[in-house]
Amino acid sequence: MKTLRLATRKSALALWQTEHVAARLRAAHPGLEVQLVPMSTRGDQVLDRSLAAIGGKGLFLKELEVAMLAGEADAAVHSLKDVPMQLDGPFTLAAILERADPFDALVSNHYASLDALPQGARVGTSALRRQAQLRACRPDLQLLDLRGNVNTRLARLDDGGFDAIILACAGLDRLGFSARIRSRLTAPQWLPAVAQGAIAIECRDDANEVISLLASLDHLDTRRCVEAERAMNRALHGSCHVPVAAHATLTDAGLHLVGLVGDVASGKVIRAEADAAADQADALGQRVAEALFAQGAGALLQAYISQ
Repeated sequence: MKTLRLATRKSALALWQTEHVAARLRAAHPGLEVQLVPMSTRGDQVLDRSLAAIGGKGLFLKELEVAMLAGEADAAVHSLKDVPMQLDGPFTLAAILERADPFDALVSNHYASLDALPQGARVGTSALRRQAQLRACRPDLQLLDLRGNVNTRLARLDDGGFDAIILACAGLDRLGFSARIRSRLTAPQWLPAVAQGAIAIECRDDANEVISLLASLDHLDTRRCVEAERAMNRALHGSCHVPVAAHATLTDAGLHLVGLVGDVASGKVIRAEADAAADQADALGQRVAEALFAQGAGALLQAYISQ
C-alpha cells in the first residue's frame, strides 16, 4: 500500500490530530504517502442546539464513514470521546493512540478556580456530564450552553459572555492554548468524559492492509483503560444524552475504574469504583455499571433517555 487517505473533520483540533497521526504513520512506514481528506459533518454544522438534541456525538462520524464505504478514504481519525459505544456497519477501531491529559480545564480571564468563581457566575458548557458535576459542587452557578470549536469557545469567553468555560485539557494543549488553563479538574473529585484525551483511528473491518498499517500506532495500556470506560458506558446505555463520566488507570494490581452518573437539575451525583486484572477491561466496566445501577443510576438515566 503506497498511499493512505485519512478522513477528518475540518476543525483546527481535528486537523491537528489527523496531521499527528499522519506524521506517526510516515515515521513508522517509510515511503508511505499519507493524505488528509477534510470533511464537514452535521455535528460541526449545527451549532445552535445541543448534541443531545440533534442526535448525539455520532454526528461527527457519519460523513467520514460514508467516505470510507464509498472508497474515498481508507481510514478516519476521531477524538475517541466522540465515537459511539457501538460502531455501525463494517467498521473497527484499528488503533488507539497513547492518551493525552484526560481531564477538563477551567478557563477564565478573571478567576483561578471553581472555588474562586463568585456567586451566580456564568459558566459555559453544553456537556451534560460537566453541567451535572458543576451543579453538584456549585449549585449557585449559572450554566449556559456553549458549543463550537475551541477557538470559537475561547472567543466567546473573551467577548465577555461567560465568567468561565470548561474545555478539555488535551484540546487546549494540542492547539497551543495550554496557558489558557487556569486549573485542571481532576479525579477523583471531577471525572472526564469516557475516553477523553485519546485519539482513535477507524477503518473498515475487512481492510486488512490498512489494519496492519495502523497497528503500529496502537497503545495497549490506553486501549485497556478506554475499553473499561466504554464498557461501563455501554452497560449504562450512556451517550451524550446522559451525564456519565469515567476514568480508568493502570495500577500495579491491574485496572482501576471510577464511574459517575449525575443529574443536572438536582445536582445529585452517584459514584462507584472497582479493580480488575489488566486484561479484564470489559468485565470491569460492567461491574462498575452494575454498582452504579445498584445505587439508583437507572432512575437518573431514565429521566434523560425519556426526554
